[in-house]
Amino acid sequence: MSLVDATENALLDHFLGGPDYTRLATVYLALSTTTPTDAGGNFTEPTGGSYARVAITNNATNFPAASGGAKSNGVKFSFPTATADWSSGANMTYIGLFDAATAGNLIAYGAITTPKAVLNGDTAEVAIGDLDVTMD
Repeated sequence: MSLVDATENALLDHFLGGPDYTRLATVYLALSTTTPTDAGGNFTEPTGGSYARVAITNNATNFPAASGGAKSNGVKFSFPTATADWSSGANMTYIGLFDAATAGNLIAYGAITTPKAVLNGDTAEVAIGDLDVTMD
């Protein structure tokens, strides 16, 4: 995952000249059927079938210490089980982190290695270590 421009700017300001960046207590994992932009736009979330962002407490259990310029998830993250095809069976192509359960601001996003549709009865998951956030 790469940070969007606004997140990069906030972190640069934190390190050099302020204002300080306040870590979010909770981040929200989301899926997209479109390619997001570095400006934080064009993130098209699934519709229907009980889709909801996953609330993740932003702590060292869920996100252990960074290593080699990257930070990965320390636990598996699971979306709600689909009660119908999400986005009419379109492939989920990107994953993102937001600062709110709905709407809000995209913080970071990345391509899903193997895009896949989430169909009725599926549970989309992110395995331990598969959500990699870098500052490249």
